[in-house]
Amino acid sequence: MTGHHSWGYGQDDGPSEWHRSYPIARGNRQSPIDIVSAKAVYDPNLMPLTVSYESCTSLNISNNGHSVMVEFEDTDDKTVISGGPFENPFRLKQFHFHWGAKHSQGSEHTIDGKPFPCELHLVHWNARKYATFGEAAAAPDGLAVVGVFLEIGKEHTNMNRLTDALYMVKFKGTKAQFRSFNPKCLLPLHLDYWTYLGSLTTPPLNESVTWIVLKEPISISEKQLEKFRTLLFTSEEDQRIHMVNNFRPPQPLKGRVVRASFNA
Repeated sequence: MTGHHSWGYGQDDGPSEWHRSYPIARGNRQSPIDIVSAKAVYDPNLMPLTVSYESCTSLNISNNGHSVMVEFEDTDDKTVISGGPFENPFRLKQFHFHWGAKHSQGSEHTIDGKPFPCELHLVHWNARKYATFGEAAAAPDGLAVVGVFLEIGKEHTNMNRLTDALYMVKFKGTKAQFRSFNPKCLLPLHLDYWTYLGSLTTPPLNESVTWIVLKEPISISEKQLEKFRTLLFTSEEDQRIHMVNNFRPPQPLKGRVVRASFNA
């Protein structure tokens, strides 16, 4: 593993510069990608995605200087996704968001070239096969990330608990207790998805992720999205820089096939 380099989303430390410290940035299975719906291959053997979050235990919400994240207890298989393209269940570790300064951009994945204003990532790891999250994050089949697009529309009632907590983690490096939040409430009704082999979208950019990108977006209100934009990339003592445009642009597909769980 490379040492800890500082990286971000600015002019000098943004995605176009990451390859200097993380050469894998130019690898063959990098994420995100633009999903060209007409080129996705319907695979009738793909199972429906099963989300078992009934007894999940959320721990805290934090601002890591790149995004806002909610972490979960992942000591047992109580909170998993299964089915889909997976042989093993994958345990929920955390979820976080990527968003833009304006509605015309913000998501990491795009569909037929179109971005959404925000994208939610639910990060899971293969605990049947690997002993720790770190070990899984270094393995080609170690992680599963579910991507959910957010569009501007009516208020998302279940999102209020989260957006109302954001003021507590305004600054980089802050953390607050955030108990009994079940992210199942953030998933759309239908779980049709695209899947492909990719990577983390932030350094160290490990090529360890099987991506599940849900076709159906969820909607949040303009006011709810505005609360994300009040977060800061910076610590309390620094010059304030608002946390916006914390997304990596789509990467070259390099011959990968995107499979669809549904027949378009």
